[in-house]
Amino acid sequence: MAYIGTSPSNGVRRRFVYEATASQTSFSGSDENGVTLTYVDSLYLDVFQNGIKLKAGDDYTATTGTTVVLVQGASANDVVEMVAFDVFSVGDTVSASDGGSFAGNISSPIVTGSTSLRTPLIEFTDGDDAIAIADGGVVTLLTTAVAKSEGGAVTTNIAQGLAKTWIRFNGQNTIAIADSFNITSITDVNTGDTTVTIANNYANVNYSISVQNDDTAITNQVVAGGVAVGAYRQRSIDGSNNLVDAPINYSSTHGDLA
Repeated sequence: MAYIGTSPSNGVRRRFVYEATASQTSFSGSDENGVTLTYVDSLYLDVFQNGIKLKAGDDYTATTGTTVVLVQGASANDVVEMVAFDVFSVGDTVSASDGGSFAGNISSPIVTGSTSLRTPLIEFTDGDDAIAIADGGVVTLLTTAVAKSEGGAVTTNIAQGLAKTWIRFNGQNTIAIADSFNITSITDVNTGDTTVTIANNYANVNYSISVQNDDTAITNQVVAGGVAVGAYRQRSIDGSNNLVDAPINYSSTHGDLA
């Protein structure tokens, strides 16, 4: 079982079974299965005679850690059984109901080439506020995850602050994407006019679009009415407000994905 903290030691149950001789009171050593009777604490020992649980003190004593003595001698062929629960303590834990904090680090070993690791390896969940670390190192942060500012005075929402798309593409001759993120394709609508198609759509059209190019004599603009949840149009114009093909175009978007 997975857990955080120091592992429990000796958290086991051991069973010892003896077949009594006539009037036998003391039981120790190897049982019918060759297992030697031992127990750590008599408070964590159950004793049964022919399936009936005996009462410590009234029916038996157990004080040595290796012997159980019946108050009344057993009959021949009686089955005397002891179940020992080893004592253990769990340290360095955080309560599931009350919560808490760790002073040290938490680490999880990664086994190279293993196909038996569960996904996620580590998961902390509270509704939509979650962190999941999957096999392969993929970290999932959901909805309200925040990061401290560089100065440490405030926090910023990670999802809100990320660029949801970006693209660099050639705008002259045969237009082509040089590199991009969350973009499926571009379409040459007309001279200086390009539609950029988004892979994972936005939730609505109220997202921010930044466009530019590498020619100081050319200005890039977002085409009015050309914004949809899954695409947007950008155009390039010169100083005379004529559409022209800019050599290299850039754009990025920010907002809420669907």
